[in-house]
Amino acid sequence: MNDFFYHLKYIFYLCGPVHDNFAADIFRTINKKQQLTKKQQTMEKVKRILFCTIIMLACSLTATAQQIDVSGTVKTAGGEGIIGATVRDESAGGKGTVTDFDGNFSLKAGSGATLSISYIGMKTVTVKAAPRLDITMEEDSRVMDEVVVTGYMTQRKADLTGAVSVVSIDEMMKEGENNPVKALQGRVPGMYVTADGNPSGAATVRIRGIGTMNNNDPLYIIDGVPSQSGMHELNGSDIESIQVLKDASSASIYGSRAANGVIIITTKRGKAGRLAVNFDASVSMSLFQSKLDMMNTEQYGRTLWTAYTNSGTNPNSNPIGYRYDWGYDAAGYPVLHSMSLPKYLDRDNTIATSAGTDWFDEVTRTGVIQQYNLSMTNGTERGNYFFSLGYYKNDGLIKHSSFDRISARMNSEYKLVGDIVTVGENFTINRTGEVQAPGGIINDAMISLPMIPVRTVDGKGWGGPSSTMPDRQNIVRVNEYNKDNKYTYWRLFGDAHININPLKGLNLRSTFGLDYAQKLAMSYTLPYTNGFLSDDLSAVYMGQEHWTKWMWNAIATYNVVLGGHKLDVMLGTELNREDDVNLSAYREDFAIISTDYMYPGAGTGQSIAGGGAGTYSLASFFGKVNYSYADRYLASFTIRRDGSSRFGSNNRWGTFPAFSLGWRISEESFMKGISGVVSDLKLRAAWGQTGNQSIDNMARYSIYDANYGTGDAPTYGTSYDITGSNGGSQLPSGFRRTQLRNDNLKWETTTQANVGADFQLFGGDLYGSVEYYDKRTKDILIKPSYIAVIGEGGGQWRNVGRMSNKGFELNLGYRHTTACGLSYDINGNLSLNRNKVLFVPDDVASTGDFGGNGAMNIIGNSINRYAGYVADGLFRTKEEVDNYVAQYDVRIGQPGLGRIRYRDVNGDNVIDTADRTWIGDPNPDFTYGLNVTLGYKGFDFTMFWQGVQGADVDVSAIKKNSDFWSLGDMNANRTTRLLGAWSPQNQGSDIPAVSMSDLNNEARFSTYFIENGSYLKLRMLQLGYTFPERIAKAAAMQKLRVYFSAQNLLTIKSGKFTGMDPENPTTGYPIPLNLTFGINVGF
Repeated sequence: MNDFFYHLKYIFYLCGPVHDNFAADIFRTINKKQQLTKKQQTMEKVKRILFCTIIMLACSLTATAQQIDVSGTVKTAGGEGIIGATVRDESAGGKGTVTDFDGNFSLKAGSGATLSISYIGMKTVTVKAAPRLDITMEEDSRVMDEVVVTGYMTQRKADLTGAVSVVSIDEMMKEGENNPVKALQGRVPGMYVTADGNPSGAATVRIRGIGTMNNNDPLYIIDGVPSQSGMHELNGSDIESIQVLKDASSASIYGSRAANGVIIITTKRGKAGRLAVNFDASVSMSLFQSKLDMMNTEQYGRTLWTAYTNSGTNPNSNPIGYRYDWGYDAAGYPVLHSMSLPKYLDRDNTIATSAGTDWFDEVTRTGVIQQYNLSMTNGTERGNYFFSLGYYKNDGLIKHSSFDRISARMNSEYKLVGDIVTVGENFTINRTGEVQAPGGIINDAMISLPMIPVRTVDGKGWGGPSSTMPDRQNIVRVNEYNKDNKYTYWRLFGDAHININPLKGLNLRSTFGLDYAQKLAMSYTLPYTNGFLSDDLSAVYMGQEHWTKWMWNAIATYNVVLGGHKLDVMLGTELNREDDVNLSAYREDFAIISTDYMYPGAGTGQSIAGGGAGTYSLASFFGKVNYSYADRYLASFTIRRDGSSRFGSNNRWGTFPAFSLGWRISEESFMKGISGVVSDLKLRAAWGQTGNQSIDNMARYSIYDANYGTGDAPTYGTSYDITGSNGGSQLPSGFRRTQLRNDNLKWETTTQANVGADFQLFGGDLYGSVEYYDKRTKDILIKPSYIAVIGEGGGQWRNVGRMSNKGFELNLGYRHTTACGLSYDINGNLSLNRNKVLFVPDDVASTGDFGGNGAMNIIGNSINRYAGYVADGLFRTKEEVDNYVAQYDVRIGQPGLGRIRYRDVNGDNVIDTADRTWIGDPNPDFTYGLNVTLGYKGFDFTMFWQGVQGADVDVSAIKKNSDFWSLGDMNANRTTRLLGAWSPQNQGSDIPAVSMSDLNNEARFSTYFIENGSYLKLRMLQLGYTFPERIAKAAAMQKLRVYFSAQNLLTIKSGKFTGMDPENPTTGYPIPLNLTFGINVGF
């Protein structure tokens, strides 16, 4: 019996502390057995046996109830399984598991235990343990534990003390842009992206204003490898994350190349689990939505007659061939009775007069864009890989213009020695090809005469002008002959790296990066005849260029945590080298006119060969220290020292330091009482210096070029013939200087101070950041225009400028999920920047190279600011003209009815060049973006607006051909806007009267040619639907999503804007309206 009680004690011990008191009471009862009678003792034994049996059964049931098998899936709101989500039993010390490829998991947990499910970029979910759990996780871009790449190392977003913007890749990719950087337009505060509609998607990026007077492009880092090449060669579907380093404290780790900001691009990596395959496809239609209305043949003829009669000239002397029957009415005004044109424009009757050729329609089309992307990923505990193939084809709005790209990417990583040694590589190879539209073709479509047909009457030849018309080419022919003028570009870029972790917290990494490119360009000149214009020249230009850029670095990082102290230390060195070799050949006269035959070796005529090479090296040493205490107090210090071959030995090396401080005030104890309102609040301050050395590789040298005369005399070499006749012989040849040396060139240095705050309120529903910066650049490198007395080749690179940019940035968003399951996120950003040129030498300040139009001194004003005359309406009556001439001494122009009146700006009663003043600024007052996303039961909706406010644009290139007959291209077509020009019968018009001569000198640059370029664009509108998992799996798929989107659907602009598009105000490649249907499939 004693053994029984011993085992019973052991059972109670196993049953746990919950039963200790109960067991003690039992044993106290048992120990009183000596006080009972024998009968009582017998009955007591029976009771004890029954009681112990019950107790053992209860303990067994209790032990069983404590541990249960839990299984389930973790998915996104769209129903896609999340790979690698962490599922923890919080009541068991945080023990847990991770989800597999399909998002499935299983573990043992205590009954009623609390489970937490977490994943980077998602809101953490907390649930009670149950045998079956299906978890849906919501995206949370506000998670402060998110890891951010900041240059050679990573940091938690919560620990950042610099101005770093993290881009939502999912939102960016919805735009379907070929160039991922172009898709950032309006999404990053402080980042200004401009582009036209060219199929290649090339874009101009400015981060926190224009900071220099030479190259303002930011530095791109792709998987650790620096590049300033076109990002349109990178497949956006391969991108995992993009961070934009805007201030000096975050960018200074890249030293001499970081003054214009840094964009860090990290591509996708392999993921553990079974093989995953994803396929995306989309097709878009591109529509021309900003076409100008041009005159037809009848409208042109009437306006031509008006121009002649307003100028007092016989309209029947026109060179186009119009014949007018006209006279005067009773009031003495000219009256047109009828007009005619010959049926044919040429003597051979092969070119019939057209009623109105729409040259815009003839050279444009509905474009088609195709995108296909296939990716595969797999991995184990030992390694992983990611492989992708992509195809992009854009047949642009302009006929025959196109861009295509085939890309392949392979990222892999493998553990050689456990977690100690890891090797990996990230490489992309792509081939791009482009046929660029002929230069100025949109302008040529605007000015081409409407009575000229595209083809001859038999449909075989090209239409063209008669001998009396302007010798303007048939632009359809020009475009047709341009279709074989293309380039092919091969590029291989990426890196191979090794990571060694010899000790806890210590990481040694070495990377070798390569960026190799080869370009082959072919351009043909073919014989032609259109109208009276002809040329039998056949020629080919063939150019080839090779770029080899390599980088090697070695970096050591050490991370240590002691109590509340956390310290990250990084030291590194890096070498960069770039080599460029180019060759070219030109040959004329070919027996067979075919692009398959026309190579330089097949020609028989003049041949010209050329070529060149360049090289550049950069050596660097750098270090960074990040410190935090108790997740509240943050500090960072960075220093980099660069040596560049572009500078002489006196100034070869530059040092670029930076430091920053942060305070997570929300972690202080005195903030805990309002933690429900202020979820996170961090204050930041930073200072740092960065550099710029974006100049020619040979900028510090004197350069002499060989200049030998070739071909038929007279061909000019290095000598100049004052008379221009040269006596029929060839002039002497030799070398000529093109640049003066400067051994004292040194780095541009940009010093930037930044203060900011990051915040999350009401549990993170309301979130955002605010920044203020002061950015100053000195020793700006420029090669200014030089005066003739210096002599030929007097141009010289110099450090001669200073400039400042001050600005404010705001990012604000609100996101929430309602009880009915509707999730939404509304996010907006606003950026203000004020630029000022602080100093340039006197010989530069008023040249107009950097603003002022050669009229005003740019110092103290923003770069590229416009200067000119102030147009003050039109003279509408003769009395106004007489009063003006009586009041002012008009030394420029000749005032008249229907002509522009210019303001006496300086008040001296003289109208002359002294009345020029500042009349416009192309730098916007502010830029902004607004993104709205909605999600509900598989449906997703996105609306993105992007805008620019307060930017003045120069529309003179269009307006001289839309508002004047006497300016721009003479005898060229005009827009229908000119039909409403001023006349005695239309005195309320603001368009000057048509005239054959510019007697009032209205070609002068004035406010008449400056317009408000502000706009708000509905940049993207998308509706998508993700099918339920059961439907996708029924079709052997893991995920199936379809969507429809529209880009550039709506433009809100000034009602007085007369150009084609305020974003593209002149005659650049039109920005299209794109309508897209796409599908995303996962297997």
